Amino acid sequence: MKTIFVKPKDVVKKWYIIDAEGKRLGRVAVEAAKILRGKNKPEFAPHQDLGDFVIIVNAEKAEVTGGKETKKIYYRHSGYPGGLTAEAYRDMVKRKPVYPMEHAVRGMLPKGRLGRTLFTNLKVYAGADHPHAAQKPIKVEI
Repeated sequence: MKTIFVKPKDVVKKWYIIDAEGKRLGRVAVEAAKILRGKNKPEFAPHQDLGDFVIIVNAEKAEVTGGKETKKIYYRHSGYPGGLTAEAYRDMVKRKPVYPMEHAVRGMLPKGRLGRTLFTNLKVYAGADHPHAAQKPIKVEI
């Protein structure tokens, strides 16, 4: 079997939009990661950026189940001794409404250069408005 190599100039990138209102956080993140990675295309190659752009709107209205509003904890460290800070999901959504969605999608992308490049193709917005109407995004149903 021959390895498929698609030249970057031959890749046609489309725009997709996902409305996260009332949807589960993880389910939305999985669909976004698949599209960003390019796994929905027949010419998928794990070492290339063949994915499309994804817009997620209403990210703050995504739901979590099983009491994760209080149980799910986000950690960060300042780099100093004793500098570990923990924050629950509900507090994080109040402070940074798009962070939980970005964090979930980033965790599903490859680690390293490719993953960082793919993550730049993700646009997350807390509300229903977005500045990408000119790209005519295709609606994705979950």
